[in-house]
Parts: sequence; C-alpha cells; structure tokens
Amino acid sequence: MRRNAFTMKLKPGFEEEYKRRHDEIWPELARELEAAGVRDYSIYLDEESGTLFAFQKLTDDNSADSLPQNPVVRKWWDYMADIMEVNADNSPVEKPLREVFHMD
Repeated sequence: MRRNAFTMKLKPGFEEEYKRRHDEIWPELARELEAAGVRDYSIYLDEESGTLFAFQKLTDDNSADSLPQNPVVRKWWDYMADIMEVNADNSPVEKPLREVFHMD
C-alpha cells in the first residue's frame, strides 16, 4: 500500500454543501475508486482557510492515474465544480503533499 495526500480548496460558504454531497456519494463513484485501488480515503476540512486535506491509501497494483479519464469521475467533477476551485476541465485544483513523517 502506498499512502497519498493532497490538498484542494473549497469556495467560501460551501462547507455544509460539500459535506452533504460527500455524505451522499454516488455508489458508482465509490465502485470506480475501489476498482482503481483507492482504499481508506478521508477528506478533512480546515474551516478557517477552506483547505481540504485528502488522504488515501493506494494498492500496489492501483490504476488511480487513469481515474481522470473515467466518465463517472468526470461527471462528479462537473457536479462539484460550483463549490470548489477547479481547473479548466473541472478537475479539482490539487496540491500533492510530500510525506515527511509516518508512524504505525
């Protein structure tokens, strides 16, 4: 398993809407993430800055790099684009984070 972490940015005032949408995550999206080898996926919110911190584990044989081409993922991005900072293709603006400490 490989650990992966990144940040994204929520637009101001959409904290509850972001949580609501994720509480109702589409089953087909969850299936696609799992099929791609995404496990133990959590997203945290820094309410002061609107920064979202995402953490996930990826299986050794994951295909997560192909998720941006998946139609379900792209539909989710379109659905979330009004409440997050996004790129031209509606993918979330992500900032990868480098792991500097880990303890099991």
